[in-house]
Amino acid sequence: MGLTTKELQNFKNILLQKRKNLLLEAKQTLGEIDETSAMVPDTTDQASLEADRAFLLRIRDRERKLISKIDESLVRIGNNTFGICQECGEEIGKKRLDARPETTLCVNCKEEAEEKEQR
Repeated sequence: MGLTTKELQNFKNILLQKRKNLLLEAKQTLGEIDETSAMVPDTTDQASLEADRAFLLRIRDRERKLISKIDESLVRIGNNTFGICQECGEEIGKKRLDARPETTLCVNCKEEAEEKEQR
């Protein structure tokens, strides 16, 4: 069956918008960190500020990984392998792609991977 050209273009637009939003949020976070870099006289406030920064940076690291997955998905759109499970080679369901367009696994392979991870 496969995806139509229109569907592929739609997924490309969604992925590009997602990427743009993630990059904007990352830029804003860096700006916020810079703004709060001034020395805080109270050590308790300083510790709290550092904890907040560490949390934000962990979130941004996860988003950096998501941007990488988005970039890979855009490459797959370009070489006509988007929507194909990288594990079994079957088509990934449209509902799954709608929910998570940067996915590389069909539902069955993802469930299998999660089961292996839990063991």
